[in-house]
Amino acid sequence: MAWVEFRSLLLISALFRVLLIFYGEWQDSHMEVRYTDIDYVVFSDAASLVASGKSPYDRSTYRYSPLLAFLLVPNSIFHPSWGKFVFSASDLLVGLFMHTILKLRRVPEKLRLYTVAAWLFNPFTFTIGTRGNCEPIVCAMVLWVIISLMNGNILEAAFWYGLLVHFRIYPIIYSLPIILVLEPRYFRSGQKPTLGNWSLGQQKLSEGSNIKTVNPPKAFRRLLCYPWIFFKSMLTRERILFGFISGAVFFSWTALFFYLYGWEFLNEALLYHLTRTDPRHNFSIYFYHIYLHHEHGFSVVEKLISFLPQLMVQLVLSFSFAQDLPFCLFVQTVAFVAFNKVITAQYFVWFFCLLPLILPWSNMKLKWKGSACILLWVGAQIHWLMWGYLLEFKGKNVFIQLWLASILFLAANTWVVIMVIRHHRFSTIFIQSMVTNSTDTRKIE
Repeated sequence: MAWVEFRSLLLISALFRVLLIFYGEWQDSHMEVRYTDIDYVVFSDAASLVASGKSPYDRSTYRYSPLLAFLLVPNSIFHPSWGKFVFSASDLLVGLFMHTILKLRRVPEKLRLYTVAAWLFNPFTFTIGTRGNCEPIVCAMVLWVIISLMNGNILEAAFWYGLLVHFRIYPIIYSLPIILVLEPRYFRSGQKPTLGNWSLGQQKLSEGSNIKTVNPPKAFRRLLCYPWIFFKSMLTRERILFGFISGAVFFSWTALFFYLYGWEFLNEALLYHLTRTDPRHNFSIYFYHIYLHHEHGFSVVEKLISFLPQLMVQLVLSFSFAQDLPFCLFVQTVAFVAFNKVITAQYFVWFFCLLPLILPWSNMKLKWKGSACILLWVGAQIHWLMWGYLLEFKGKNVFIQLWLASILFLAANTWVVIMVIRHHRFSTIFIQSMVTNSTDTRKIE
């Protein structure tokens, strides 16, 4: 009966997305403001070039893996909306994977349905795929890597992770927490790892145990004080295997497309995203500095200064929360987006797909603190959009006000992350399993 309810939820959300795609076609042909994302036009043009035997990078501003263009070749054969259906199907797949992860961690069915509905019926997420944005594919791959790790399939997780990083470079930030969580005490040959579950966390909470997020991690202190000993301890079979396979997959796809499209592929699909400095206004606090100095270029010191805060935050979060992998990936992604040199609204879906995975472990009540977090985050966006509208549509010189709005948005993101961390019940994704006289007993270290 529970599965029927979830299947109905998926069916309703699928029908809703199909209707939105048809509505988008109508709006594009009858209204001045188009429903379809401009990026989808870029994807479609690149796919059309591939279908005619040309390079997808002949289309200016196409800065993605050629895999995306190949995936959308049917746009020019069957129907221009093919890609929207693919992205929307990936959107539904994300909901299915969320349900699978929460079920593996023994979250009650009713709570699972509520949390998955937070993705399937989120106005931001259900418009992303139907407008023609490819991010749902990335989200589905991220969740599949988590599922593969939870099932003990390190080779499968490594394959998909390597493909994921090739397809979209930003998930490279997940490499450190994944490596840290691959401890030999969890992954034993021929055995599935034992998962930490939701009911165990509730039991500990009811017993009055003091569940803290985490103390300053020993691994981080060991890295700072004894780096050689730390790196030596990291050389385990599971970590080497994951790193080798994922790296081989990434470089194989990269080498193939480098052979086909040369340096143009390497510059547009990979290097561009590492050195991107967008002079147009965006949510980032760096946009105004980039706007003022874009014509003169940026020194190595300037690039390093803007990159260091992001790097330090990622290291601290990875070492602090890696054992609670879904939570770690969530706070990492929010922080990565908040401190990035370029921030657009589509980046928010990167952490929206991870939010339902941590909601069952949150002590934050929606009535007051939860609502305050939502209102602050949304309010900071609306405040920024107001100044962006005055700049872009009204031609007002409000660059300073827009930059201050970006600082406010960073402060809002930082405050929300701190609140989420403070109200999260830290729960390791894997626990050590001990078998004695055919009776399984679990011990949490």
